[in-house]
Amino acid sequence: MEVRIEPHTLERANERGASKDEINDVVHNGSVMMAKNNRLCKYKVFPYDAERNGKHYSQKRIEVIYIIENETIITITVYVFYGKWEN
Repeated sequence: MEVRIEPHTLERANERGASKDEINDVVHNGSVMMAKNNRLCKYKVFPYDAERNGKHYSQKRIEVIYIIENETIITITVYVFYGKWEN
């Protein structure tokens, strides 16, 4: 299925610490979770092992909110959380 990453998603990704490749990876390989307003969501935990805003984190969790229209996945936004999750 085609994936269309909207400019808003890329702006948020840049602010929050996610890349276009990571967004695509989440959409294709992430786990499904509930989202509001009839939207879909997938998430995936990535190794990070770096500092962000002066604090060290071992992982980051990226959540992509999206819809499907005419066989195309259209991203709405992306959220990035830093911390440690179980694998």
